[in-house]
Amino acid sequence: MTTAETIVSARGLRRVFGSKGNETVALQGVDLDVFPSEMVAITGQSGSGKSTLMAILGCLDRPTQGSYRIGGQDVTGLDDDELSAIRNRTIGFVFQQFNLLTRSTALQNVELPQIYAGAGRKDRRAKAARLLEAVGLGHRLDHRPNTLSGGEMQRVAIARALINDPLLLLADEPTGNLDSRNGVEVMTLFRSLQRDRGVTLVIVTHDAKVAAQCDRVVELFDGKVVRDEKVAPP
Repeated sequence: MTTAETIVSARGLRRVFGSKGNETVALQGVDLDVFPSEMVAITGQSGSGKSTLMAILGCLDRPTQGSYRIGGQDVTGLDDDELSAIRNRTIGFVFQQFNLLTRSTALQNVELPQIYAGAGRKDRRAKAARLLEAVGLGHRLDHRPNTLSGGEMQRVAIARALINDPLLLLADEPTGNLDSRNGVEVMTLFRSLQRDRGVTLVIVTHDAKVAAQCDRVVELFDGKVVRDEKVAPP
């Protein structure tokens, strides 16, 4: 049930692609709650509905049926501009591919969302620098992505995702392009952000080792939740 303590509350999410007679059902009645400072893994094989569910949670798509509330606000019936505003204000995204601007420094990449939010140059630069310090890159502010390791680029992307103080951080295969050592470091960083800053995370992953480091694992199969259980603390 949706409560004031719920960051995410989805009920009966159904998503159908295609036209009548040629339909693909990606989600079949998914229910999901995520609570403050929780780290939830969404797992499942290819085609299980993970990416579709993440798109809806990230306000990048709408369900065909069902309802979705984030931070207590029902966003199901919002138009594109309204969804964009919710997305920019309440959700931070971390992707497998990093999606950094290659000609911009780490500092410039991190401050970019604050430019769109209308923040002043001095304030946004100071905040970006603090976040890069928080993710262990205070010494790399002026470095461009081509001079950073994969793990460092993902840390820049995480700092960028946090700069607008989102209610929810969505991470799509965040360790997928990293070696095992850097993958461990990114998950350790997520844990520290959860513990020290109260960050709420939903991580889409096919990696059982990543899922095992979360608080809960939600497994999808053929668009349905087939498992939702707490994980023993790592």
